[in-house]
Amino acid sequence: MDGSQRDHLKAYGVAFWALQRDVPIDWLLNYRGGSFLLDQFKTVEQELTIRGVTFQVVADGQANVILNEIAEPSANMEVVRLEKAPRIAVYAPDGFQPWDDAVALVMTYAEIPYERIYDQQIIAGVLPQYDWLHLHHEDFTGQYGKFYRMYRNAPWYQQQVQDSEALAASLGYAKVSEMKLSVTTRIRDYVAGGGYLFTMCSGTDSYDIALAAEGVDICTAEFDHDPIDPQAQERIDYNKAFAFQDFRLVTDPNVYEFSDIDATDIHGRIGQPRDFFTLFDFSAKWDIVPTMLCQSHEQVVRGFMGQTTAFRSALVKPGVTVMGENKAQGTVKYIHGEFGLGQWTFYGGHDPEDYQHMVGDPPTDLALHPNSAGYRLILNNILFPAARKKKQKT
Repeated sequence: MDGSQRDHLKAYGVAFWALQRDVPIDWLLNYRGGSFLLDQFKTVEQELTIRGVTFQVVADGQANVILNEIAEPSANMEVVRLEKAPRIAVYAPDGFQPWDDAVALVMTYAEIPYERIYDQQIIAGVLPQYDWLHLHHEDFTGQYGKFYRMYRNAPWYQQQVQDSEALAASLGYAKVSEMKLSVTTRIRDYVAGGGYLFTMCSGTDSYDIALAAEGVDICTAEFDHDPIDPQAQERIDYNKAFAFQDFRLVTDPNVYEFSDIDATDIHGRIGQPRDFFTLFDFSAKWDIVPTMLCQSHEQVVRGFMGQTTAFRSALVKPGVTVMGENKAQGTVKYIHGEFGLGQWTFYGGHDPEDYQHMVGDPPTDLALHPNSAGYRLILNNILFPAARKKKQKT
């Protein structure tokens, strides 16, 4: 899918639709920006036409020529078979709307079905039912997104606190932070058992901080009605985190930040015209997983802000795969790793087509951005669990 594709995003939706109907697909990695090859069916052609997706019918001989070209040892391309549509869950609260979250927004646009779950469902043990889990831009530390200074008198904030405390009590937890820790560790166990985790914005660093702070009270009284552990920073266990190490907590309730992992300050200084990140060019035949996750028709992608915009490179663990970075600024945007039998991906920022999305801003109309490279990265992750994995070469 190169520049000739009218709607990259809906193309993923048709691929998902075909997988739901047991039509296997060959994902041609790095071939014309990452393309899909499947047997010709009239129903698929009709669906492509209805959704406005560009497609090309090729004879068996032409298809074999393409596959032979990809198979050449010197070609940085590979074929991955997609076999089964993954069952998808989005972790999001009551009252959630699809336009609140870039992942839900693009799945709605691409017509990819998902189910919404939240704390009570995760604590009840539903996660093994799903192949892929996305975390809505949540605060897993129990500090309500660190919105205290700006919004503590806002009715919506006060209602959120009230609802969260009531939910925690109904589930048997004394504090919201304790409930969120229980959710965090259940998600960790889901990944360890073979699940696929994807999250953006504050769902990235707040999740990792919650893992590292297991058993440590990092919330001030403004959030949980009792004092913070005076030794909180010293008791952080970086070994428990998926992605980050050596970070310093920001415990002031009036500062809109969880820690120094987030590089929003750096990107805020450089401004939108110079804000971008570059995708790494992996070896398709050797590094097949990051190659799948980086499929795009553009290697340089426009940056975008969020509560967590990007991650300071120096705080990313050595074993983490960096897939997108702004090297000049010392930040990374898009990272991936393994934990147990599963895998996780963190993607900084809130909305790839809304540079600085603010509370109350109108939703992004993806019909105006059908070829968004930033949104394609999300969709790569959604199809990732459908792939028949090849054993990694060492």
